[in-house]
Formats: sequence, C-alpha cells, structure tokens
Amino acid sequence: MAKILVIDDDEAINELIKVNLELAYYKVVTALDGNKGYALAKQEIPDLIVLDVMMPETDGYTVAKRIRENASTKDIPIIMLTALNMLQNKVRGFNIGVDDYLVKPFEMEELLVRIKALLKRSNNIPKSVAVKEILTQGDITLLPETYSVEIKGKVAKVTPIEFDIINLLMQNYGNMVSSGKILNDVWGYSSDDAVETIRVHMRHIRAKLDKISDGKKYIETIYGGGYRLLPEGK
Repeated sequence: MAKILVIDDDEAINELIKVNLELAYYKVVTALDGNKGYALAKQEIPDLIVLDVMMPETDGYTVAKRIRENASTKDIPIIMLTALNMLQNKVRGFNIGVDDYLVKPFEMEELLVRIKALLKRSNNIPKSVAVKEILTQGDITLLPETYSVEIKGKVAKVTPIEFDIINLLMQNYGNMVSSGKILNDVWGYSSDDAVETIRVHMRHIRAKLDKISDGKKYIETIYGGGYRLLPEGK
C-alpha cells in the first residue's frame, strides 16, 4: 500500500483528499502547515507528496525546495496544488523539481489519475537502468544510472522526467513526437494543458543541453505538432 503525504493548510480540502485517497486504498498522512509537512516527509518517507502552494509562514515552494535538497526525500514525487494558473508559477515549481501541477478547483478523479501515474513512473525501473545499457544516437549519449546526458564528452545532469523525455525523443529520433504523446508516455495521462507543461520542460532541457552542445541545437520544435530530436545537431 503506497503512502501519501498531504500538506495543505485548508482543513476541509486536506480531509477531502485524505478520505478519497483512503477509499482508493492509499495510506495517508496529513499536515496543515509547511513546517510540519517537511518534518513528516523526513520522518515518514512517503511514496508521494501532495503539496499546496499558498500556505502561511512556509509556502509550498519553500517546502518543495527543502524536500529536494534533503538526501532522504529528494526523489519523492511531488504534485503541487495551487489556485494560481499562471505560467510563471508553474515554471517556478518545475525549476524546484516539482513533478506535476494541479490547479484548484480540481476534480478528485483527476488527482487520483495523476497520483497513480506518478507512482507508476517512480516504481518502474527503466530497462536501460536495469541492464546498465547506455543509449546513444549521433552526438547524444544517455547515462541511465546517473540521469545524465553526454554530448561529445561533456555531461549534464537532468531530472528523471527530463531524462524520460529525451529518451522518448531518442527512441523516435528523426520523427516528430507530439506533446500529447510525450505527456501520455512520460506522465501517463492526457490533459488540456499538455502544451504548456511540455514547453516548460523543453525549455529546461534545451538550457541544459546548450551548456554542453558547443552552440549546436539538438531539439527542433515542430510548431503546432511537437518536437524532434536531431542526433547530430544543427
């Protein structure tokens, strides 16, 4: 039974999420403020954290940052709940290392779908890691054991989600991969805001590749369609 930590200062929302998750056969731990939530994250080591953004004293961004900086909690998937639907707020969360975003008000069924998808991702060890395989296309080499990308001897660390996106593009190199396919294959669900979510992650990936690419561009945007990996760069 997966254990989920819910951190939200709204008692009604906290209880509503708790009840629905327990009905879905999850073990649930709750906190009504950020400081207690972070303490419980270190104590309980949950399988996933549902984290509100707007909380007094210590907000969700601060809590997420602390979770990512702590060795024992850094790999726990985080879904952020927020009443803010602006792109810069999502970018801030993704920069910290948040895995997914859900804007209030939301349907409980959608939260359950996203939790299930994230837990499935975190519990699945990629085949490439299990067999210590190194994936290479053109100038690009993926190093699964360290979640890194190598281009001509230069290495950049990426997040697990970024690694999965690059891997998906690599498996389809030369062909366009739609935003919908990326969301389905990497996150495990489809959503109306797929384009915005993928754009944020692509921006992060490109910024990291730019630091090791000697001026070459390895990901092409197909406007209105998706993205294509260019293994030799251009």
